[in-house]
Amino acid sequence: MDFCSIASGSSGNCIFVGSDENCILIDTGISGKKVTEGLHSIDRKPEEVDGILITHEHSDHIKGLGVMARKYGIPIYSTPGTLEAIRQSSSLGKIEPELYHTVHADETFSIGNLDILPFRISHDAAEPVAYRVESGGKSAAVATDMGFYNDYIVEHLQGLDGILLESNHDINMLQVGSYPYPLKQRILGRFGHLSNENAGRLLCEILHDKLKAVMLGHLSRENNYEALAYATVCAEITMGENPYKANDFPIQVAKREQASALIEL
Repeated sequence: MDFCSIASGSSGNCIFVGSDENCILIDTGISGKKVTEGLHSIDRKPEEVDGILITHEHSDHIKGLGVMARKYGIPIYSTPGTLEAIRQSSSLGKIEPELYHTVHADETFSIGNLDILPFRISHDAAEPVAYRVESGGKSAAVATDMGFYNDYIVEHLQGLDGILLESNHDINMLQVGSYPYPLKQRILGRFGHLSNENAGRLLCEILHDKLKAVMLGHLSRENNYEALAYATVCAEITMGENPYKANDFPIQVAKREQASALIEL
């Protein structure tokens, strides 16, 4: 199984996950043109995509959904609350009703030989979920837009071969930055986003000997930068109560507007 970040950040998110036979996109929060360019960069075509999984309805996760679904007839999968919010969005244009497919948290479904488990996350959206994907004995998860993590989330992230995990903001940069106070409180709150520190602490809970790839994603443009996210997460791992050091794992930061290399798990 392979995965790739086509784009990840507060301005747009799109993640590719695939096997030799099937492939999906998790979110399409960038333009259809950029999604297509990202797929071509890893020698894939939009016509090959078997489904688009949506985590929640915020624009940085659905911006290109209408274009991709209409142009290529790609089925859309998400929770009832998210699908209803998508239907209410005036920015996506008309999407044929038969393309919508309802999934539920904690209920596994399959797209070809990809087995997919949505699980609940805490975010200020209708019915948000993260996704864990398994195929051929390998597994990867995309977990972003979480105000906090708990034992339930840790349980769903155990035993992975690869993960893209939110590392949204540096707490100090956010607190002293230009955002209005209510927005700062939203981001820091239980329905906001994971800080660099909390991303590192969550990783300490799920690291294991066979984890092959860690990608930090959904970085804030205003309240974070790549080197800081990487250094903070690495420090949390190395100093945390776990048997590992950060350099025991290949950790990278997903680019905001550039596809990563295809990661083979």
